[in-house]
Formats: sequence, C-alpha cells, structure tokens
Amino acid sequence: MKYAIQAAIFAATLFGSMGAASADSIPGMRGHDHTGVTVPDMKQAVDFFTNVVGCKKAMSFGPFADDKGTFMQDLLGVDPKAVIEEITMVRCGSGSNIELFKYTAPDQKDLTPKNSDIGGFHIAFYVDDVAAAKAYLEAKGVKTRLGPLPVKEGPAAGQTILYFQAPWGLQLEAISYPEGMAYEKGAETVLWSPKDPTK
Repeated sequence: MKYAIQAAIFAATLFGSMGAASADSIPGMRGHDHTGVTVPDMKQAVDFFTNVVGCKKAMSFGPFADDKGTFMQDLLGVDPKAVIEEITMVRCGSGSNIELFKYTAPDQKDLTPKNSDIGGFHIAFYVDDVAAAKAYLEAKGVKTRLGPLPVKEGPAAGQTILYFQAPWGLQLEAISYPEGMAYEKGAETVLWSPKDPTK
C-alpha cells in the first residue's frame, strides 16, 4: 500500500510538472510569414486580392519544374512532374502575406474544400466595420454568407464576423473586435491582431 501511494505521488508530481513546462518552439521562430494558396487562374486571383480585398502585389516569379528528376516531389511533396507556372506574393494591410500558386500536375485534383472538410481552411481579414465590408463585397458581386454576426457569449464575445467566397470558391472571413474579446481579461497569452500589430 505504501508503495502504491508513493507511486501515485510520483506520478502526480511528474505529470503536474509536465503540464507546467513551457512549449517547445522551432529555433528562432518569430511569427506567421505567409499562407500559401493554390489557385486555378492567377490573373483572376491577383485581381480579386488586389482590386476587391485591397492587398498589394509585391512580386511574381516562376516557373519551376524538373523534367528529369524528383526535385518537385522532394521539395514540395507533389508529383515529380508537377509544374509551378507562377507564384505571386501579395501583402494585405498590416497582416501577413499571401502566396498564390498556379500549379499544373498529372495528378492534380480540383477539390475546393468546405470549412467543415479535413484540410479545409479560410483566410480572415480584420476590418473596422463588418457591415460596411458586407455592403462593399456585395456591390462588387462577391458571394457573402449570413452576417454580420455579433458574438455575444463565451471567450470570443466582442467579435463580429462575416464569411465570404472568392470567385473560385476560396473561403474568406471579415472579422472585427474593436473593443477586444472577452477572453483577454486576465489572459496570459493574447492573440496577435493586425489592429495593433506590436501588442
């Protein structure tokens, strides 16, 4: 019995201290640099991000391919015969960058994911006024969803959100929280926000 109690105390001490330990990190990791998105039509994508969303084009480069070897597979995990026809980088306000890819590949699939699909994703843009964003997007012919939706309960209370879609189906979001969110009161870690990038 004495041994069982000592083992339990040891286990509680070990697992308790493990929970308190700080998380590991990639050496020198400073933050999110960009999100890469493969698009069906580069001209359409650049036009959408620059002339509708309001990002600025920074650079374009490419193509990249390897006709004889496995460089593309080894570097990017794609079919060895995949070709990146073009890469364009855009900068969006005081947030991180978006990298647009135009690929062709023998095994390429067109599976635009829903937000509920594994591997699905969306890109969110902080705006000052979600209702104004919705009116603007709809005037530009952009498909929007239900909203603006104010979040009134839970840790995200203070947000207002609106989902919308790029012409090729990419999911996007407009979000605003001018007075912050409920979780921030007493939070040890506060989320980075483009409305106050140095915070």
